[in-house]
Amino acid sequence: MQYMLLIYETERAEPGSDELAASIAAVNAFTAEVIERGVFVAAGPLAPPSAATTVRVRDGERVLTDGPFAETAEWLGGYYILDCTDLDEALDFAARFPSAATGAVEVRPIPAVAGPHRAEAAAGTAG
Repeated sequence: MQYMLLIYETERAEPGSDELAASIAAVNAFTAEVIERGVFVAAGPLAPPSAATTVRVRDGERVLTDGPFAETAEWLGGYYILDCTDLDEALDFAARFPSAATGAVEVRPIPAVAGPHRAEAAAGTAG
């Protein structure tokens, strides 16, 4: 089953700092491990909350708000999709992700949906 690991950060290291270099090295090591273990499906970083735009529709009108949906000390910094044998395996990987020590890693199952295969739909080749 596939699981999404939502990576919540509490702070961002300064560009060029030793802290940032260590953080990148730790994330790269995690990525290498999940690839080597054969569970990696996808991953990606997100721009900081200051780059977010939240969309709501109220009374049929689109309302845009700069910034994230809610003010919080933690912000969504990225994600991983892993194909694990069960929830326990996904939780074990989440606990090893570097941000789990300073922020949080939320794990959610990705339910199978009827319809075209996800990869085909993403590539625009679904029949």
